[in-house]
Amino acid sequence: MPTARLSVVVTRRLPEAVETRMKELFDVQLREDDTPMTRAELVDAVAQADVLVPTVTDTIDAGLIAQAGPRMRLIANYGAGVDHIDVATARQRGILVSNTPGVLTDDTADMTMALLLAVTRRIPEGLAVMNAGEWKGWSPTALLGGRVAGRRLGILGMGRIGQAVARRARAFGMQIHYHNRRRLRSEIEDKFEATYWESLDQMVARMDVLSINCPHTPSTFHLMNARRLALMKPDAVIVNTSRGEVIDENALSRMLEAGELAGAGLDVYEHGTDVNPKLRELPNVVLLPHMGSATREGRAEMGEKVIINIKTFADGHRPPDQVVPSML
Repeated sequence: MPTARLSVVVTRRLPEAVETRMKELFDVQLREDDTPMTRAELVDAVAQADVLVPTVTDTIDAGLIAQAGPRMRLIANYGAGVDHIDVATARQRGILVSNTPGVLTDDTADMTMALLLAVTRRIPEGLAVMNAGEWKGWSPTALLGGRVAGRRLGILGMGRIGQAVARRARAFGMQIHYHNRRRLRSEIEDKFEATYWESLDQMVARMDVLSINCPHTPSTFHLMNARRLALMKPDAVIVNTSRGEVIDENALSRMLEAGELAGAGLDVYEHGTDVNPKLRELPNVVLLPHMGSATREGRAEMGEKVIINIKTFADGHRPPDQVVPSML
């Protein structure tokens, strides 16, 4: 007698190929439009499904998990970050959590370099001049930016993405510095000619560019607070493609407006879509709508990992990308 297929609820529209494969393998409920589920819809999903497939736009907190039905046994997150999921509470309820690490490393590192170049070379300002039809021809002093070669790049969080950023920045002739929870092995440091800073304060005070590549956890919330931002050089640039909560956005906007920082390139924001209006007005700030992982290839690979995690779980094994609280 065939085994009943797992009941899977997906909270957002996914690439068509991913949805098609899910329909082949599971009893799947797909989202009809590309909007986040309401709280009531999430409650209904965890009450009746075996597996929930959320995204970063869903808040899977203790209150929601408390309403999970007896069938709910896996939260297979579509994404690497899990700060929107209360992993510890899920584990207490006997619900596993998995994610999709690794597949977005290069895409996010590419976007980090794109933002770094956009800010330092004033690319959006040049685009604005062209789009407005205001370009009058070449000038020796027009839209002068800064050369990235030779600049010190400080990487906050030297994991997969941080190292991918270091690899790209080295090709641009930048000097690599980093701060991490743990110092990397000497062979990795040698590969990037990277300098480790045990003190984050001392590192940020000496960098020309700071790249945020650490996850959002209780210990990294406002890691770049007003005091630490004030340590940065006035001609320094900060780039964030990780999590907005790592930076005190109000303090950052005040310093940029006052000319106490040269510029910022941001793909993530402390309060999601509620972006500080000051940041929108500043010419030395480049803002993107959380595009760091937005490639067709990356999204498809994320879906493949979700499917593998669910399929492995359905076969009675631990998902290969299971997240446990000690990993956070």
